[in-house]
Amino acid sequence: MSDLDLLTQSLARNVKRWRTERGFTLDSLAARAGVSRGMLIQIEQARTNPSIGTVVKIGDALGVSITTLLDYEQGPKVRIVPADQAVRLWSTDAGSYNRLLAGTEAPGPLEMWDWRLMPGDQSPSDPHPTGTVELVHVIAGVLTLTVDGTEYHVPAGASASFEANTPHIYGNDGDLPMEMVMTVSVPPVR
Repeated sequence: MSDLDLLTQSLARNVKRWRTERGFTLDSLAARAGVSRGMLIQIEQARTNPSIGTVVKIGDALGVSITTLLDYEQGPKVRIVPADQAVRLWSTDAGSYNRLLAGTEAPGPLEMWDWRLMPGDQSPSDPHPTGTVELVHVIAGVLTLTVDGTEYHVPAGASASFEANTPHIYGNDGDLPMEMVMTVSVPPVR
């Protein structure tokens, strides 16, 4: 079985598990997440490989991290993720990518990401729930961070934080690859 098949099956099990634990119907989760009921059915039946944006929306609506949605079961209190097991969820032909390095519930979802954006590439993100905060630290190049229509330039060695409940875009307008580490903290579902 391929890694993608394992991820698809884990996502199917965990979306259904967390939806049931939260007492959400397919319709109520679809409304909270802003995705169609049909998409949720396909995900829960492991018949589709949804976009990262869709997985983020479902995780946000359920109040769990992407790591939790992709995990087979809850692990021990200390969890080491080997480099070769970091999950690549988005990539471009130019060589841009993001990898989910680690995540936990603390008390809401908390995720750490490794990003690489090649010159000219960008990755837009829909707004997350109110109270979501993102932290970025640029390792190489310059991040062009657009938050709610305002553009910020974050050079190598610098960090930024922002409330992520508005549309935002990670971009590389420079001539060199941009590399950063990002942390996302989502408040728990109430």
